[in-house]
Amino acid sequence: MTDLGSAHVLVLGATGGLGGAIARRLAASGARLTLSGRDEDRLRSLAAQLGEVGPDAVVTTVAADLTRPDGPSSVVRAAHDAAPLTGVVNAAGVVAFGTVEDLDDDTLDEVLLLDLVAPIRLARAAIGVLPEGGFLAQVSAVVAEKAMPGMAAYSAAKAGLTAFDAALATELRRRRIRVLDARPPHTETGLAARPVAGEAPRLPQGLDPDAVAARVVQALAGDERDLPSSAFTA
Repeated sequence: MTDLGSAHVLVLGATGGLGGAIARRLAASGARLTLSGRDEDRLRSLAAQLGEVGPDAVVTTVAADLTRPDGPSSVVRAAHDAAPLTGVVNAAGVVAFGTVEDLDDDTLDEVLLLDLVAPIRLARAAIGVLPEGGFLAQVSAVVAEKAMPGMAAYSAAKAGLTAFDAALATELRRRRIRVLDARPPHTETGLAARPVAGEAPRLPQGLDPDAVAARVVQALAGDERDLPSSAFTA
């Protein structure tokens, strides 16, 4: 079991629908948090909310653009300098809709950079500072298990992330640094309403972000290493 009450956890994508829910669940578990996102004002607002959970819930906030080559490493460095890190949770991401024929280079670059390249860079930075018993959790998606038409770039990025996490988990086993790959089904985070390209098709009702966050935090506390879509229930 991992004692979250003594942990310092970096949460990336903290101002998003799922990242914010995970941050609140971690704070309620007693963890101290570094919050990262693109918007400094939204980070400050979230930090103030979490301050009501506990005055020491937030160690610091770090605004950053994870698509920049030095973005992930700068966030990890700032968080670890503030207080030694126990774990990292990456819930940052974007989505795009449309056929492959209509997929332009700018959209492809943005999806792959934030959903695949940035998480790889993040992992590379995180494993340099995480201690034995530490953890890295990456939020992939159900499309890593079943690719969806009209979401080819997003499906490819998430499938790549899940494959990367599996390889990294094996590499880090002897160092006792745990990698958790979470692949929740469609969740009502609002992400589908803010695509970087295209328009979302009619989607079924998604899961409650708080319920998904609760399951992720449960997995972190319980030393789980894989959360397939079947691990989440409505």
